[in-house]
Amino acid sequence: MNRPFSIVLIVLALALIAYNVTLVDFENPFQGDSTIALIGIVASLCAIVLLLIFMTSKKIEKKIKDN
Repeated sequence: MNRPFSIVLIVLALALIAYNVTLVDFENPFQGDSTIALIGIVASLCAIVLLLIFMTSKKIEKKIKDN
């Protein structure tokens, strides 16, 4: 997986976070559709963290190969 594809996936995850934030009812965040929206936000954040870890590991791998 190359860098531009990873960046596109991160942008999509950020868009999903923005959309899910609009669905959360802040009066009752753990009832109904708000729970699903919160799960979507957490899942998107996990995807971003995993992609950033992957991109960092690729940078480290490239530095090790160059030496």
